[in-house]
Amino acid sequence: MSSHTQLNEFMLLGIPQTEGLKTMLSAIFSFTYLFTLLGNLLILTAIVPSSTLHTPMYFFLGLLSIFDMLFPSVTCPKMLLYLSGQSKAISYKGCALQLFFYHFLGSAEGCLYSVMAYDRFVAICHPLRYLLIMRPGPCVGLVMAAWTVGCLHATILTSFTFQLPYCGPNRVDYFFCDIPAVLPLACADSSLAQRVGSTNVSFLVLMFRFSVCVSYTRTGIAILRIRSAEGRQKPFSTCSAHLTAILCAYGPAVIVYLQPTPNPLLGATVQILNNIVSPMLNSLIYSLRNREVKSSLKRVFHNVVLTALE
Repeated sequence: MSSHTQLNEFMLLGIPQTEGLKTMLSAIFSFTYLFTLLGNLLILTAIVPSSTLHTPMYFFLGLLSIFDMLFPSVTCPKMLLYLSGQSKAISYKGCALQLFFYHFLGSAEGCLYSVMAYDRFVAICHPLRYLLIMRPGPCVGLVMAAWTVGCLHATILTSFTFQLPYCGPNRVDYFFCDIPAVLPLACADSSLAQRVGSTNVSFLVLMFRFSVCVSYTRTGIAILRIRSAEGRQKPFSTCSAHLTAILCAYGPAVIVYLQPTPNPLLGATVQILNNIVSPMLNSLIYSLRNREVKSSLKRVFHNVVLTALE
């Protein structure tokens, strides 16, 4: 890869059209990032020690919390560094790694949303066979499949992007290394890499949406067949929380990668929502709207207080 380029580093120019707002943005993003880490850590704290939450649903929810801590960590630390006045430079390999892990974690999380939708479909439509279908073996297999899809997707995009020669300029007009911002700097024709990137992203988004729509259409029909309003409330609450998180995740990907003419400000705004705000919202959605998670957190904090008083 290095034999095709003369550049050793790139310069991240930051969020477009935000001159003079670095201090305010640094404070906002620092708070949001820390809140995201804390919120998802609390979910893990509620799930891990509670034996009643050791079910497939909470296994996937715990993995989602891990993704939501790792995903913003790909871009936020570097962004906060240069917003605080430090160097905007990122090494060539660092840029490639940032692009790889961004798409790896993003696509793996998309797969996990589809798996969680399937889990809710089985739980509501086939409750008597749920524990038989969602055994530990198949659950681990589904998670491994999500990691594999993410790895293949990120490897393809990173390879096509960084096999091109980059001989200057090195100024990335964005706040992290992503395909729409890096490809225009290539010294060779990047049309093939652009087509591969758009095709790959659109195919995955369509597949994820299709699987989620199929699962939740059948789940919704099953919920509507429940006669009592009380019986419909719990599955509806769980599914609506999951659908809200999915809309927050898939919407930005469609806007950023499938727009015909890239708009730097629009792209940056949507990416910030996807990178920072969505992981934070997930922790709020799944903690505030989930009675079991809240009860487990109360028990954990109660035990911590008692231990401290002793």
